[in-house]
This record gives sequence, C-alpha cells and structure tokens, in this order.
Amino acid sequence: MAIDRTFAIIKPDAVKRGLTAEVLSRVHAAKFQIVAIKSMRLTKSEAEGFYAVHRERPFFGELTEFMSSGKAVVMVLEAESAILKWRETMGATDPAKAAPGTIRKELGTSIQFNCTHGSDAPETAAFEIGYFFAGLELI
Repeated sequence: MAIDRTFAIIKPDAVKRGLTAEVLSRVHAAKFQIVAIKSMRLTKSEAEGFYAVHRERPFFGELTEFMSSGKAVVMVLEAESAILKWRETMGATDPAKAAPGTIRKELGTSIQFNCTHGSDAPETAAFEIGYFFAGLELI
C-alpha cells in the first residue's frame, strides 16, 4: 500500500463542544501522521469557495453558514491509504448509519453536526489541501 495524504476538518460543532482533543486522539490512535494542522475560522466567502462543488445543492447556504459559524481545525493527514482510512475512521456522514466505534457514530449528533470532514478522492484531497495549506507548510 502507498503512503498518501488526505485532508480533514474538525468542524465547528465539534470544536464548540470541546471535542478537538478527542478527535485528535482518534487521529493518533488510527496511526495517522499529522503533516500540517491549524485552527481557524472560515469566512462565509472562504466556506463558499471550499464547498463550491455543492453550490447548486439545496443545502449549500446552510452548509457554508455552519462552516463559517465558529472555529474549525484543518489538517493534512498521512498514512497508508490515508483517504480510505480517514473515511473509515470518521464513519458514514449520518451518525445514525455510521459504524460503531467511528467518530461520527460516537460524537456526531446529526448529518449536519457530524464533527468531521474528509476528502473523498485523491483529486479532492489535492484541492482541499491546497485550499488551506501552502507548499512550505507541507514539508
């Protein structure tokens, strides 16, 4: 298996609920290397740019409003098959459908307030990592 990178967010709902350390603990337990990490608050415009692929979807406004509502923690994670591994660690988008032991099953409260985001493909990861981190931050 190849070592690759994925992008992850600890969303505003999790940060507000004081779950940042718990999510980071799970990142470490799953044996990810944190390549880059920062805490930030997205502006509405930054959230709209990040989620531009969903612009035509009915939930776009609500999503970007939520993602700009408070602090988030953005990260670049590295591991063997990092994208798949992070998605398995997070669990399904809907916490009610997520597997036992996953972040979203144990910490999420709804589809919107599911604590985490992760890239779904190598192309998505490349865009998302580049959106938040400059090249020198990834060395």
